Amino acid sequence: MALRAALDRFFRHDAFGGLLLMASAVVALIVANSGLSPLYDRFLGAYLAITVNGEGIEKPAILWINDGLMAIFFFLIGLELKREILEGKLKNPRDVILPGMAAIGGMIVPALVFVAFNWGNPLTISGWAIPAATDIAFALGILALVGARAPASLKVFLLTLAILDDLGAILIIALFYTANLKVDYLFLSILPLIGLIVLNLRGTHRLAPAILLGAIMWFFVLKSGVHATLAGVITAFLIPIKDRYGKSPLHALEHGLTPYVLYLIIPIFAFANAGVVLKGLSVSDLFAPLPIGIALGLIIGKQVGVFGVSYAMVKLGLVRLPHGANWAHIYGVACLAGIGFTMSLFIGSLSFDSPELMNQVRLGVLSGSLVSGLLGYGVLMIASNRRLAA
Repeated sequence: MALRAALDRFFRHDAFGGLLLMASAVVALIVANSGLSPLYDRFLGAYLAITVNGEGIEKPAILWINDGLMAIFFFLIGLELKREILEGKLKNPRDVILPGMAAIGGMIVPALVFVAFNWGNPLTISGWAIPAATDIAFALGILALVGARAPASLKVFLLTLAILDDLGAILIIALFYTANLKVDYLFLSILPLIGLIVLNLRGTHRLAPAILLGAIMWFFVLKSGVHATLAGVITAFLIPIKDRYGKSPLHALEHGLTPYVLYLIIPIFAFANAGVVLKGLSVSDLFAPLPIGIALGLIIGKQVGVFGVSYAMVKLGLVRLPHGANWAHIYGVACLAGIGFTMSLFIGSLSFDSPELMNQVRLGVLSGSLVSGLLGYGVLMIASNRRLAA
């Protein structure tokens, strides 16, 4: 019984999601560089088709994961965003100013660092948004490893920053990663959208019709050329937070979906996208414009953007530091914001089709995220121990 209770606490711990992501990435690295590599490639390249009279979807497994499963991931992000805006940490504008401005700085500066290394290179410049993203699960998981040593307000600051960062990533995908727009399919997507709006206004308590309409809209959006993950976000925002009986379909759906996304969908995505092929790589490959732009964008760009903006906002008297936090804590969070992983790999998959360039993306994202995570953990441990000693 004691062992079972200990395992239950471990699986429920905030750090478990991050550790599972790390394990999935490590397994992908091992498989991609072992005798199982051909099987790994065949799995990711295997085509699955769903068609009716020749019309439908035919994609390799890697795109079913990145376009399909990640739409569910973004659906959950949309649910969390709506809840936070209406009831949570984003409800009071004053509480959003510091992490919101830090999130903006944490997107702009990494993109500028990337552009500085890839300016004038038409093959790689489209990846400018890769280091602008933060992985919520990884960052919060590492903060959870610091435990009660860190002030509770720091988790709220990081969570709000990461949520707004994800919102920024969604906008970037919508504005800059839409290819070959097909207006007819985009107009067709309006039909299920209208149905979702009607269900939301009526405060419907049944989730199945909304999920079905969301799936239809996902299909039309996918066929239109706009990235289909946006359909997940839009569907989430049209799930009622309160139904006609006073219950919350949004809360119920978010609670039920979270473990499947954190412990199944994201690890599958990590396994499918983190397989860097190390054969033939040398240290000099890490310093190629694409991987070094991503890595330094995550490591240096995030630190400068998040910490620099936070420092300026506080010194100008516009905001205050989170309660109980000091500048070392904010710097540690700025380092953790450099863990791009899931979102960075995802934007990388939208930026490049070439396997060679994607291997460089993985190299940059993994190295930048690893250094950021270790640095953030070390800084927060030192800062928190000093706080306790004082």
